Amino acid sequence: MQRATSGSVHDVDNTAAPPPSDEARAARHANVASRNAAITLSLALPGDTLLYLLLPLYAASFGVTLPEAGILLAANRLIRIVGYGWVGRFHAAHGPRTACLLAAVGAIISTFLYAVASGLWVLLIARLMWGLSYAAMNIANQALPTSVMAGAVQRVGRARAIIAVGPTVSLIGGALLATAFGPRIVFLVLTVVALLAPVFALRIPAQREPVRLAGPRFGKPGPISIWSFSVGFTIDGLFIFGLGLLAAASFPTGAVMAAGAAMSLRYATEILFAPVGAKLGHRFGALCMLITMSLLTAVALLFLAGSGLWLWVGVVGTIVLRAVAGPLSTPVVAETYPGPQRVPALARQATWRDIGAGTGPLAAGLIFPILPPIAIYGGAALLLGSASLWLLRLGSSRATR
Repeated sequence: MQRATSGSVHDVDNTAAPPPSDEARAARHANVASRNAAITLSLALPGDTLLYLLLPLYAASFGVTLPEAGILLAANRLIRIVGYGWVGRFHAAHGPRTACLLAAVGAIISTFLYAVASGLWVLLIARLMWGLSYAAMNIANQALPTSVMAGAVQRVGRARAIIAVGPTVSLIGGALLATAFGPRIVFLVLTVVALLAPVFALRIPAQREPVRLAGPRFGKPGPISIWSFSVGFTIDGLFIFGLGLLAAASFPTGAVMAAGAAMSLRYATEILFAPVGAKLGHRFGALCMLITMSLLTAVALLFLAGSGLWLWVGVVGTIVLRAVAGPLSTPVVAETYPGPQRVPALARQATWRDIGAGTGPLAAGLIFPILPPIAIYGGAALLLGSASLWLLRLGSSRATR
């Protein structure tokens, strides 16, 4: 017993604890795996991003009405709400390489269908296929960076910055191409881009990890689930909906370019500020900074009820703070649910985020015509601020959700 104690203290017997080189090697492998998963999603994502921009403006070109366009844009989130649990189990059973490779193929097919198909039902199949494909890649881009907790926040920040490159470039380039040649050619180009995604998916590790299925995904939500829903509802839903209206109203003669620029700004800030959020989370703690950034975002939402300079302060502030907070929630979930609980918990968080992001635009369509901005954005700020403060419970106790 003395030899074991001596060996562990003086690092003579390496069987007592993993040598530092093993931890460093694991971190390097996590860095490479995270980067390849992020590049895979960055190449696969532009088709979906451009559809949000172009389908409402060119609905007739796709053979659908405007209400049908709304159904198509919501379909991928709806299938993820019911399918994230299954995708999470598939990811655990078959490994991230297989999951991302199939997802990359699904992205190629769905993007190609956007280019050549017309009518609600064929496009609906494409949207459902994309919804499950994104779910698989999204889980991988949360699970792989947190497979080693040392440096996880920074890995998530780098991954989010890489993922944002594809949508940022494609929104500007796609808006220009659509203005000159129509929307269909845009998706043909993006299909070619997506063909590169499987190359990087094949570089993702194949190993599986154990998963513990911890209760129903739609049980009583805890602090993280409530926060995820609130962010989805207020930022991904109400704010993004209002941002498009603001861009079109400010530049009525170039609505496509204005909306494309506004949407690309959202992703461009991820490239610039997600690494900043990761560094802050690494230094001060992911949970502390997540609460702080979320509360500041709630304040920024209040400025959206103003006009002139204050309105644009609110717009820029919300976009930047959203980007800074982006890489912080995944490590918080991973710390709260370590080991076999991690992947199901990440899937559950993504589900609640999608529920919020799906219901937010529906609510926005009803309340924007009838309520004043102070009521809309004041209510959004109250919801997000309350959910952010609720996260304080995680600081004292990692409650089971």
